[in-house]
Amino acid sequence: MKPVKLAILGLGTVGGGTVRLLQQNAAEMTRRTGRPIQITHVGTRRPRPDLPLSGVDQRDDFMALVREPDVDIVIEVIGGTGLARELVMEAIRQGKHVVTANKALLAEYGNEIFEAAEAHDVHVAFEAAVAGGIPIIKVLREGLAGNRIEWLAGIINGTGNFILTEMRDKGRAFEDVLTEAQALGYAEADPTFDVEGIDAAHKLTILASIAFGVPLQFDKVYTEGITRLTRQDVSYAEELGYRIKHLGIARRTERGIELRVHPTLIPESCLIANVNGVKNAVLVQSDAVGPSLYYGAGAGAGPTASAVVADVLDLVRIMNEEGDGQHNVPHLAFQPDALADTPILPADQMYTAYYLRLDAEDQPGVLAEVTGILSRAGINIDAILQKPQQNGGRIPVILLTQPVLEARMNQAIAEIEALPAIHQPVVRIRLEALDSQP
Repeated sequence: MKPVKLAILGLGTVGGGTVRLLQQNAAEMTRRTGRPIQITHVGTRRPRPDLPLSGVDQRDDFMALVREPDVDIVIEVIGGTGLARELVMEAIRQGKHVVTANKALLAEYGNEIFEAAEAHDVHVAFEAAVAGGIPIIKVLREGLAGNRIEWLAGIINGTGNFILTEMRDKGRAFEDVLTEAQALGYAEADPTFDVEGIDAAHKLTILASIAFGVPLQFDKVYTEGITRLTRQDVSYAEELGYRIKHLGIARRTERGIELRVHPTLIPESCLIANVNGVKNAVLVQSDAVGPSLYYGAGAGAGPTASAVVADVLDLVRIMNEEGDGQHNVPHLAFQPDALADTPILPADQMYTAYYLRLDAEDQPGVLAEVTGILSRAGINIDAILQKPQQNGGRIPVILLTQPVLEARMNQAIAEIEALPAIHQPVVRIRLEALDSQP
């Protein structure tokens, strides 16, 4: 059969890994699809003599490559939302299928990209955009297609997970671990997207749309980073039987959908609580299957390239069918005209339990005042931990609450912080039991 011709845009970590994997396993891929798959064009501004690209057309004019008439599939791995958006939209207009690993692009512009793809009868594949080598997109779109997804919770940023693991295991400070993560290549020189939760929010946006059949709505994700976490809180959480993970959580409720990324206490007995280092994991609760956990490498040349190449093979299979471009699995799992207008809940309507740490003066009645405020707000306490006096004679008091509406907790915290005996802002970390988990 006629070979399928690829144009790869970008030769960074993922692009280079994709080239190597496509060349290394070319024979196996032909056996799987029935057609040879060839890299014919590469767009790069920094040629890579270390890659097996003999005879491949390499140029720095990416748009010209997208418009090449003999290219069947465009692989976008340059990142960002500027040029990448222009290239993907032009590829679609040219009638070419697209594979992308660009979670920011899809989270922010995916609705228009998928609409254009439907209009031009092509497919945009994006397994590599979320959780690297974990096939979580395929799981949600196909493996669990017969289920109603109730909620999902994921460690979907390896940099943040590495930092929290080191803080817990070795008692290190956030700043110290971040410096090492940058030296190891886990974090960028500007780590904002990772440590402030923006990268995870991009990925959660995509997962939630596929899980619940709603349009992509990145601007409505509540996002909180890990920069304010201290060794103290990590240690206290451990003492209470919990671990702190930076989770992306999407939950369907009667009032709407919760979309949130934030540090979260979870019971140390949970499997996902024991996902350490740079690994990723996504826990999905669905009505028929119940809880299922998906674990693996969330980034890196090999794992991400594996997802990119798997998407290429899926597209080749589509091309083999009669009516080239007709695909049976919608981009966001549900038919485009059947996406629901279920509201995304604002942050103060989230419903969760809490870890609170107070810095209190050592004097009678303080704890009674605090518990009185919580009681009047309808907030029940599950546990109280009072630590010995620290420098300045103040006492750390840690409280674990039962689930409550965030708006109520906001009001209660404001009242607690107004007490003369309470110093510094109250430290608040959300707590999830992740019920029905494996």
